[in-house]
Formats: sequence, structure tokens, C-alpha cells
Amino acid sequence: MKAGVDVGPTNTDAALLDEHSRVLATVKVASTPDDPVASVQAALGRLPRPELTQVAVGLRGAATSVTKRRGLRKVAVLRISGHSARAVRPLFGWPQDLRAAVSAGTEIVDGGGGLDREDWTPLDRDAVARFAARMAGTAQAVAVTGLFSPLDDEQEHEAAEIIRAELGDLPIALSADLGSLGLLERENATVLDAALSGFASAVAERLAATLTGLSPGAAMFVTRGDGTLMSLEHLARHPGLSLGSGPASVVRGAGVLTGLEDAVVADVGADRISVLALAGGFPEEAVDGASIGGVSVGFRIPGLIRVPRPFDPAELAEAVDRLQPGAGRLPLVVVGGGAHAVREGLHPEHGLGAGAIGAAVSPVGGQYERIIRLPDRSALPAAVEAVVEEARASAVRAGADPRHVRILDVHDTRLAYLPGQFVRVRARAAGPPSRL
Repeated sequence: MKAGVDVGPTNTDAALLDEHSRVLATVKVASTPDDPVASVQAALGRLPRPELTQVAVGLRGAATSVTKRRGLRKVAVLRISGHSARAVRPLFGWPQDLRAAVSAGTEIVDGGGGLDREDWTPLDRDAVARFAARMAGTAQAVAVTGLFSPLDDEQEHEAAEIIRAELGDLPIALSADLGSLGLLERENATVLDAALSGFASAVAERLAATLTGLSPGAAMFVTRGDGTLMSLEHLARHPGLSLGSGPASVVRGAGVLTGLEDAVVADVGADRISVLALAGGFPEEAVDGASIGGVSVGFRIPGLIRVPRPFDPAELAEAVDRLQPGAGRLPLVVVGGGAHAVREGLHPEHGLGAGAIGAAVSPVGGQYERIIRLPDRSALPAAVEAVVEEARASAVRAGADPRHVRILDVHDTRLAYLPGQFVRVRARAAGPPSRL
């Protein structure tokens, strides 16, 4: 038996499912303002109380913390790049109020500097130590971004060791752990990961206590923006991965309730309609990247189009058309508390609780992305297999059962704008939650 919870801005949904993922009960309660854990407690308390093995929670609190500039830690931002990336400073383009809420200070130090290892310059260890010493007593977390960490993350880890020696056991976020390639988007995501570390630790601790009180034998997971789950421990390490998790859970639930792998989904809420695409059973990612609180980030979150309510049917139809593929036409699935206002499309049973159901049935996921220089094309299979294994390991670290992890997809793309045989390889993996 498992339960799923989706904490929305107005209401919180919860669903109870059996071992075959059949819905046994759903409830809807008013969300507690600014307290997602209290909302989870209230919703779970209204469900029947069988012996649960798993609870999965869709939390939207991380995005709220960023957009409302609340509960964020002060972050020391370190970039390893030398002169090659000094034109645009860290936190460039951030809204002034968010920058003020997050930044403890920024620094760019020498290191990296080339596509080949023989062209690299050593990390300026003294500059890293001086910056860390200057941040003592001010920074509550640290974000480290290396310009070339998608090729080699060694200097990020080297910098982290120096920082820990100076500042002790502060949370340190490394951009290589997040995987995206663009420098600014990856750096921004790393800074937000560090800034959200206090929120995530508090939420994870309270959720664990909640589960102990309600169903002590169950394992708890939280949803992430790619439509998979992660453990509470993984949330505490990488809170930014929960951004976009609410819409992702809704899309997953819509697919499960209809049996569809591909569809356009309209999630009808009290104030707006979110239109998203379901592709291969998972949410289709934002094509042009993600933006949270006015900041472009490298997190994988669903692409969506928002239609305000009360809505113009023509505007909704246009949003649905924009997410249709070039050939053929996908069915429209309408879910959410206001689904009755949209007459078109499929309206599945239990669609009001699609987000909670999507959370309950999702697997634990992981992904890995790397730029690799090949001596020749014959080396590609071995390079891809190495990335695939890292994706498997990422899923296991997030809480997946290592015996049953499968690869969702693998992509390799030749980077024609770089000299030599460079390829970008990305793999996604997922598996059922570990019971250990």
C-alpha cells in the first residue's frame, strides 16, 4: 500500500493506492499557507490508515521560497574559470531583491581553461582559501562552479576541500552534480541549490518525523521536476531538483489514469490552467530552459503554458495546439480541481487528485550528463556506457533499488562547434524505491 500527496497553493490532495496502483481513496484539504509539511500532515490524516510501505510527496515549497525571497541561505559563490569567463560576473541578471537575499559574496579564481587537459591551468588554491576566509561568519552555504566541469569536475572537488578546511561543515553545492552544460544556467542552479539547503533540511526532518508518527514502517520520497522521485536524504543534498515537481506529478498522474504515454495535459486550478505535454510517460522538459523567480537555471523542469482564469476558450485551444507534435495529434487530458470548466478532452476518474496519484506511482530517478572528447568514433560506445552507469548510480543515490534500475533514454549529440571529436552524452535512469 502506498500514498501520494500533492501540496498545491490552495488545496492539498492525497491518494491511497494498492500494490497494483489502483486508487482506493482520495481526499482534498485546504493547504496550510507557507507550511507544506503541515499540509501533508493534514491530508495524510484524512486518508484511511492501512499499513503503508511508501509515501511520496509533491512539494512546491522550494519554488515558493525563491519567488517570495524567503527562507534562503546566504551563499558564497565561487567560479573557477580564470580570465576566460570574467566578462559576465556571477549572479548577472538576477533580480536585485533575490540577489540581496542570497548573495554573501562572489569571486572568480584561476583554474581550468581549455578543452584539453594539457591546456588546463592549475586551480589557484590560495585564492580559494582567501575567499573562503573572507566569507567566514557571513556565508551559510557555498556554491562552486567550474567553467569546464562538464568535461572534468576535479577542480570543483579540490576547491570544496579547501573551503571545508576554512569554513567547516557548511553545505557546498557543486555544479557538476547538476549536469547541465551552460555556464550561467548551471551556476545559477548551483547557487539556488545552496540557498535552498536550509529549507530542504528542515522540510526533510519534519517529513521524516511526520512519517514516523503516522506510518513508522513506510519509506518517504519527494517528487522532482523530471517526474521521478528522490529520498529525503537526496532532497537535503539537492533541493533544487524539487523545482517543477508539482506540474511533473500532475502530468504523470494524468498518464497513469488514462493509460496514455503521450498526451497534452491541462491542469485546471483556481487561478490558472497549466498546459503541459506528456511524452513517453514523463513530462516533456522546457525546450528553452527553465526560469525560477526571474533567474534562468539549468534544472530539468516541465515546459508549460499558463492560461489565466477565467479563461478564453480560444486561448486555451492555442496553448494546446502549441504543444501538439508536428505530425499527428495527441489527446487532451483535463485534470485538476476546476476540470469541470473545460468541456473538451478526456476527464479521467480521480482526475482531481492527479498530482497525488502521479507522485504515488512514480519511480525513483537519476540522470547524468557529460561532454566527452573521443579519440575516434569507435570510442563512442564505451563513452556512452560510462555515462549510462553514472545515471544508474545517480538513481541509486536518490533511493532506487539497484537491482531494478532501468535506463529511460540515452542521447549523444556531436558538438560541431568545438574542435575535435566532442560529444554531449546524457542518460536518464529510474527504478522502484529501495526497501532497504
